[in-house]
Amino acid sequence: MDRRKALKKTGLLAGAAMVAPSFLSIFQSCKQESRLDWQPMFFDENEAKTIAALVDVILPRTDTPGALDVKVDLFIDKVIAMTYVEEAQQAMRSEIATFNANCKQDFGTFFFDLDETDRVAVLEAAEKSSGKFNPGVWGTTVGEQEPIGFYRSMKSMAIWAYFTSEEIGENVLSYDPVPGTYEGCKPVSEVGNRWSL
Repeated sequence: MDRRKALKKTGLLAGAAMVAPSFLSIFQSCKQESRLDWQPMFFDENEAKTIAALVDVILPRTDTPGALDVKVDLFIDKVIAMTYVEEAQQAMRSEIATFNANCKQDFGTFFFDLDETDRVAVLEAAEKSSGKFNPGVWGTTVGEQEPIGFYRSMKSMAIWAYFTSEEIGENVLSYDPVPGTYEGCKPVSEVGNRWSL
């Protein structure tokens, strides 16, 4: 074999070895398959992927961490597994199944397999159609409370989990573990950010 041909073949082989992974990643990134990297306590895999996709649309990553960054989906799974009575757990499973069935009917697939635009459209429709929390006075609801529904209860739980997470409480909100003196009636512009304690 000629030395020149050997160098050409070696160069082509090295180039192909370097380019092949790039092409593979491009083809794989066309359809990002949602999968879990944690073991749910309560949810099955499809339910967990639905909750993860839901909280990711409600609280996406921006210049602050998103819901998935602070593991809101894990928190919700643990709360339902450890605090809900069996009837409430079964109701939650039923509501997730109904939510996914509606997505499948309207879009042909489950919520977690929808693209970002369709997910937002589903949640905008849910925002308009689901019941709202009535205002309360000292922990007592004012007026007759209509049923809240799956979307509104998940949104409420996601926001609660997000703002009570250690990452958000210490690194996003203002944090002072030993607060100083109380100075009332200060403009918000002087105080700065909201406080976690």
